[in-house]
Amino acid sequence: MSGPKTVRTGASVGDFLAAVPDPKRRADAQAVCALMAQATGVAPEMWGPAIVGFGTYHYRYASGQEGDWPPVGLSPRKSAMTIYISAGFEQEILDRLGPYRLGRSCLYLRRLADVDLDVLRELVADGFRKLDGKTLAP
Repeated sequence: MSGPKTVRTGASVGDFLAAVPDPKRRADAQAVCALMAQATGVAPEMWGPAIVGFGTYHYRYASGQEGDWPPVGLSPRKSAMTIYISAGFEQEILDRLGPYRLGRSCLYLRRLADVDLDVLRELVADGFRKLDGKTLAP
């Protein structure tokens, strides 16, 4: 069985964020990265070519597949800032955030200026606290 495709790379987070083509998206990505570092208390690391992750947890599926993944992360995608929170989202916190779209463990923000940064920090800290350093098994 092959391992996960997206792993820690050791690439420079600063270089990755500085290379985001759109100046507004770049500034938002740098601000979210700083917010996540403050909320988690850990340094960012690159995971694959386009995800900035914070911390790590180990997962193991019933199928036998396993690997490591960051509890929280971000990716400055073209259409929206993608915030990854592997533990999922507390609806009570989301209700106070501002406009967003939601995927399974992805939060999509069109513009950082439209959301409450204190609430985003709370959401990140909550998701990080639930998973960092833990092992999830089936």
